[in-house]
Amino acid sequence: MVASAKAKEISRLRARQIWLDAQGFGRRIVFGKGSKVVADLVRHLGYVQIDTINVVERCHHHILFTRLPAYSRGDLHKAQSKTKSVFEYWTHALAYIASEDYRFFIPAMLARRASPHLHYPSVQEDDTRRLLERIDREGPISIRDIDDDVLVDKDHAWASRKPSRNVLSKAFFDGSLAVCARSGMLKSYDLSARHFGWRQPPEPASAHEINAYMLERALRSQGIISLDSVCHLEAGRKPAIRALIEERVSAGLLASVVLKGDRTEHWVAPEAIERRVVRRKPEAHILSPFDPLVIQRKRLELFFGYAHRFEAYVPAEKRVLGYFALPVLYDGRIVAAIDMKADRKARKLLINKWTTFGDESSEERSAVESALDRFEQFQFST
Repeated sequence: MVASAKAKEISRLRARQIWLDAQGFGRRIVFGKGSKVVADLVRHLGYVQIDTINVVERCHHHILFTRLPAYSRGDLHKAQSKTKSVFEYWTHALAYIASEDYRFFIPAMLARRASPHLHYPSVQEDDTRRLLERIDREGPISIRDIDDDVLVDKDHAWASRKPSRNVLSKAFFDGSLAVCARSGMLKSYDLSARHFGWRQPPEPASAHEINAYMLERALRSQGIISLDSVCHLEAGRKPAIRALIEERVSAGLLASVVLKGDRTEHWVAPEAIERRVVRRKPEAHILSPFDPLVIQRKRLELFFGYAHRFEAYVPAEKRVLGYFALPVLYDGRIVAAIDMKADRKARKLLINKWTTFGDESSEERSAVESALDRFEQFQFST
């Protein structure tokens, strides 16, 4: 979206500062430790992505650790399985979401329930009914608990030979089941109503409420927004989101801005532009490739001048940064990308390739090495 003539120009440095503040890097957005703090952070960020790649610590733990120095994996387990303050569902990918936001995802669940064969054509109604009845009788189950399947050939690399996996997935996506616990990437499922303790499920949000939720989520977690950043992978919502933004601009709640040297229209709360920047001793952070700061690649490149390459699926001879390169944030810049893996037997991080961007000072190198030490300690903490 090209900016209007009224848009104020701001530097990319200031734009980065606003975004980093919103993400919890320029300023702390939650304090303390425990499951409540984890749920508060998940709510602030909007979602925390889940991914199966296990080269280093899985991305959901990694993302939380970068913003919570005292984070423990058990805090997330408690938030999901005990206090039920976060739940799993699909945003742009599978993610943890604050349970108070559940109602905004019910329309998507109901749409899947209304057209089950669109997504899972091989799952019959009787299959779903029998599995739900079993869970109702026996309690939560994982795919490993199902031992009476007639195994089939896989139809792709990530598929299961157990047909029941599709039944579980269908019931999860239509809201009948919730993931009540995880052990690594092994999920246990329970009836959603029993897991959350509902007498009546929440009321589904309207389309207007969902659009307003998406806008608020982006403003909270991004600070400075564009239509693309609010509607990431949901381009069909752009006209409605644009209308909401224009209402807020008219009310003086948002200001139109552009980044110096670019014409893409962004919006920001006026007070965020004027907020005084508090200078602190720079600290380095090792970021997950699935971090909210990294996952929107075009936005990352526009703000930071850094084009991240995720090369896990790139042939080895064509890799530039490495199989699982992690961007390194320092003093408001992406200063390096380090390809590494965890040697769990030796309890060490192994550096495969270290790519530095720009001139590296001794202070920067020392900060990055300290961040690596912290990240290594977290990798192998219990």
